[in-house]
Amino acid sequence: MRADAERSRRRILDAACEVFLERGPDAPLDAVVRRAGIGPGTLYRRFPDRTALVRALVTDLLGRLAEAAREARTAEPDPYRALRRFAHAAADLRMGAAIVVLLDRLVVDADLVAARSRAVAGAEALLRAAQDAGQLRADVGTGDLVLLCVRVSRPLPGGLAALDADGTLVHRHLDLALAGLRPGGGDGEGEGEGEAGAVPLSFAQVIAAAGRPGEPGATGMAE
Repeated sequence: MRADAERSRRRILDAACEVFLERGPDAPLDAVVRRAGIGPGTLYRRFPDRTALVRALVTDLLGRLAEAAREARTAEPDPYRALRRFAHAAADLRMGAAIVVLLDRLVVDADLVAARSRAVAGAEALLRAAQDAGQLRADVGTGDLVLLCVRVSRPLPGGLAALDADGTLVHRHLDLALAGLRPGGGDGEGEGEGEAGAVPLSFAQVIAAAGRPGEPGATGMAE
């Protein structure tokens, strides 16, 4: 893809993410056009309808999330710092919040499932490394980490959004939440391993809970 074409595609996807988060999945595509600073023809040549745009946006976000996991492993030899770096990158992408907003509009096929699997595998590897190093509570699962990022990265409603106008508050809250996942950082239960018998939430459980018909060979977004 030519550099100018890639820049145009990037503007469209970034604008779509912002508009859908602000106005929901039924936001008019004209709003995406205006936010991206392009003509309508440019949008529809690349994405003929809303379904194509939503699928491309989610696939792009998952790809960027997988890349964020790779970068975190490379840049940070310390497992907890690598996990933290990844979580903050996910918050910047607003990936979790965007996918939750778009879930009902999302048509999932084998290619998208593969992209999701790569992103989840990257996140899980970081989480397991931190746990193996004794830097993360044993009762934390990949599903817990994903939903934590979703909760923290959702836009604040109404006038409260002004509190995070520069995007720093979401990172402060994410650090507070991550601190609670460290051994000794949580709940007063001895070494901070959580409530006795607590079972980590897996990503498969998150997918099953979000399930709906239309997946290839399954329900929901399960593989």
